[in-house]
Amino acid sequence: MDSYCHYRRFLALHPVIMDIIMITNTSEGQMSKAHEYAQQHRDEFRQQLHQLLRIPSVSTSPQHAGDVRRAAEWLKTEMLRIGFESAEVIHTPGHPIVYGEWLGAGETAPTILIYGHYDVQPAEMIDGWTHDPFDPIERDGKIYARGSTDDKGQTFVHLKAIESLLQTEGTLPVNIKLLIEGEEEVSSLNLGAFVSANQDRLKADVCVISDTAILAVDQPSIVYALRGLTYMEIHVHGPQTDLHSGVFGGTVHNPAQALAEIITALHQPDGSVSVPGFYDDVLTLDEEERAELKKTDWALDDWAKATGLDHPWGEAQYTLRERVGARPTLEVNGMVSGFYGEGAKTVLPAKALAKISCRLVANQDPQRIYELVRDYVAQITPPTVRSEVRLLHTGDAAFVDRHTPVMQAAIQAYTQGWGKPPVFMREGGSIPIVANFQRELGLPVILMGFGLNTDGAHGPDEHFTIEMFHKGIDTVIHFFKLMGRK
Repeated sequence: MDSYCHYRRFLALHPVIMDIIMITNTSEGQMSKAHEYAQQHRDEFRQQLHQLLRIPSVSTSPQHAGDVRRAAEWLKTEMLRIGFESAEVIHTPGHPIVYGEWLGAGETAPTILIYGHYDVQPAEMIDGWTHDPFDPIERDGKIYARGSTDDKGQTFVHLKAIESLLQTEGTLPVNIKLLIEGEEEVSSLNLGAFVSANQDRLKADVCVISDTAILAVDQPSIVYALRGLTYMEIHVHGPQTDLHSGVFGGTVHNPAQALAEIITALHQPDGSVSVPGFYDDVLTLDEEERAELKKTDWALDDWAKATGLDHPWGEAQYTLRERVGARPTLEVNGMVSGFYGEGAKTVLPAKALAKISCRLVANQDPQRIYELVRDYVAQITPPTVRSEVRLLHTGDAAFVDRHTPVMQAAIQAYTQGWGKPPVFMREGGSIPIVANFQRELGLPVILMGFGLNTDGAHGPDEHFTIEMFHKGIDTVIHFFKLMGRK
């Protein structure tokens, strides 16, 4: 069933939804019993989150495999404690998936599939942390710990919203299916197969994901587009072994130089990508969307502060925000060749390597982009060396319709939770599983983020703003009520 069919089904179930979401002064906008419960249990909720954050569920490290399983079991126990009808830890060839259901709202109520992840990036004091990354502390209005914003804290927002409703009303206005994976930080290696094999089990009316950032503490925003990814390596081979540069220099085309020439040819002087066909499937920004994105345009001073640079680079006909979220890119992520240790060694290297990534926008096929880059590199490689482009991995871009009833409910929920309506943003990063849910389950996806881009996800001193945590709980309660109102 495609997304359009889901929208029609949702409208059939809730014919008055469009009238409801246009009303800003509803009773749901006031403090409900569930909101009062969440307010009264603020400190307790954060201490419970601290318990989860103390578990070093680092999915990239084999030595933490036991900790990953422990985090999964903790979540299962918590889900059952707060009132889920069922919850289980589902084992995969890698790390486990936690899945739970509460379907007490009945067949006529909408069903929301909530996705999150409990695995985290590695974190060591040597990385620049000012305290133990797995011993949460609260300082300056923030919770500091690995996974606090990406994604344990944001996923926990939903659990606490569900608890607040169940503890005060004894029921939920919607059916809930909660899927929390343990491999997001290693490219969701086994989740795609699980989704494909469990389409009936995961059937829902909408998927909600909280793994993104909003614009500012006082300005909510909704991400409606995520870029995809094609990750490659370019290998350039020259002589059969490293050679003495004094003996062979000037007669052998240095592979490091040849690689630099190839990389240089991948872009035009205006910053656009030179690869033929690269932009063929890119959707044109219409004036409505450009106007919406302009509301969140990146001020040059803020960009300079974030990068430490004075002058931006790229396609000048697009704003900084459009370049980040609405235009595809080709970037060099790393280069290596020859001797780069201390001292000097006059070597002419036998080979050179570059890691290349392309961030892609909706409608671009990651496999086709790889083939275009591969063929273009072969075309521009000098006859004096050999080249090879190897595909490492891909991820699909995702695009969310801004005009659906479900999106309107999310807009109203943010408006009630924050006291002002959200603005729309495109995100430059990637969450490949979004495209999986759209493709495999035919679900509309809503990206309800509660973090900030300044939270330091993946870096030292990662944190989650306490105000965002509690506003997130209030907002999700509003969203559930709006979705379930009849």
